[in-house]
Amino acid sequence: MKTTLLSVFAVVVCSLTAAPLRAAEEVIWNVKAVHPEGRLLDVKAIGADGKIYPVKAIESDGNHHLFDIKALVGEARLPVKILVSEDKLAPVKAIGENGVILSIKAITPEGEKLDVKGVSRHGSIINIKAVAPDGKFYGIKALSAEGRTYDVKGIHLASTPVEGKVNGVEFTAHVKALPQAP
Repeated sequence: MKTTLLSVFAVVVCSLTAAPLRAAEEVIWNVKAVHPEGRLLDVKAIGADGKIYPVKAIESDGNHHLFDIKALVGEARLPVKILVSEDKLAPVKAIGENGVILSIKAITPEGEKLDVKGVSRHGSIINIKAVAPDGKFYGIKALSAEGRTYDVKGIHLASTPVEGKVNGVEFTAHVKALPQAP
């Protein structure tokens, strides 16, 4: 009993003298589609009302291995996921409160909106591309202010087709930015 009380006391004292928790430092990266001619196309979330919102990769607290991809809608950061679907090309969407779905599109300089889809899978990694009207695929990348480039991919870790559920919407993969493979 005395040993248990001493252990609890030690934990309490350590927690009182430990450094205070701090907010994670963040760096915001742009998310773009890369046209075969080298042009960059904006990748945006589009609501049912037609409003357009930025899609960003978020580097958090020096973690250079895996970045969250989020749609920035006002003060909210909506998760971007690959939804469960029987379609050959899997839908990439942002999921809002109450299960509201926002489309993820690459936008050409002419204003044409290209679907962003999961197009193929290698193990637990799903390749995400913008789909041009002629069926060609454009890579989706996260770009830092310093010029670093990461690939945007879907990651499926579960042994079942459904990876999880956000606000009542089932998804099959998380969308993340990863360092490019050598």
